[in-house]
Amino acid sequence: MTPLAGRVALVTGASRGIGAATAAALSAAGAQVTRVARTLSPSSGAGYTDIPCDLTDPDQVASLAERVAAGPGKPEIVVSNAGGFLLKPLEATTPAEFERQTAGNLRSAFLVARAFLPAMRAAGRGSFVSVGSVADHAGFPENAAYAASKYGLRGLHETLVAEFRGSGVRLTLVSPGPVDTTIWDPFDPDHRAGFPPRAAMLRPGDVADAIAFVVSRPLHVHIDWLRLGPA
Repeated sequence: MTPLAGRVALVTGASRGIGAATAAALSAAGAQVTRVARTLSPSSGAGYTDIPCDLTDPDQVASLAERVAAGPGKPEIVVSNAGGFLLKPLEATTPAEFERQTAGNLRSAFLVARAFLPAMRAAGRGSFVSVGSVADHAGFPENAAYAASKYGLRGLHETLVAEFRGSGVRLTLVSPGPVDTTIWDPFDPDHRAGFPPRAAMLRPGDVADAIAFVVSRPLHVHIDWLRLGPA
C-alpha cells in the first residue's frame, strides 16, 4: 500500500515549482490532493482537485477551507508553500515591494494556518508543513524584504509548534537552499557573482521528496525543522 493512501492533502502554490512537485509526490504516495494557486482553473480528476485562490485575501482563504471541507474533505496534510521572491538592495526596495513580499510569504501562511489548523486540532491529528528558505535563518545581501518575510514565517512556525504541542498535530518547517525554479529567471544567477549556478541548485523534486518523507512518518514522529541544500 502507498504510504499516504486514503489521506487528504492540500498544497498551496501548486501551479509550478516546489508546489507542483510536492502535489505530484503526495499524489504518487496515494493522497487525494487539492492543488491551490491563483492561476489554476477549477477542475478535478483522479486523485486531485484544483481550486484558484488569492491566499493573501482572508475571505478567499475562508471560502477555500469551506470548499475543501465540502468537497475532498478536511485535509490531514497541508503544505503551505505559496510565496514569492525578491532580490534587491535595501535602497532599491520600495515599500510596496516589501509589503507584497510579506503578504505573499507571511500573511498568506498565517491565513492558511488559521483556516486549517483548528480542524486538525479538533481531529487530534494532522501534518502542517511550511516551506521556508535558507533565508529564514541566515541573512544575505539583497534579501531585505524576502528574508524579513521568511524569518517571520519561521517565527510563526515556532509559535505554532508551541501552541499545538500535545494536540496530535505535527508542524514542520522545511528550509531549502537555492532551488532551480522560474523564480530565478529575472536574476540570471549563472552570470551573477556570489550565486550558485542553476545546475548546482536543488531541484523542486528534491524538496518535494523531503516533504513527502516528513508527512509519511509514523504518527508518533515529529520532525520540527528540516534543512536541506545542494551538496
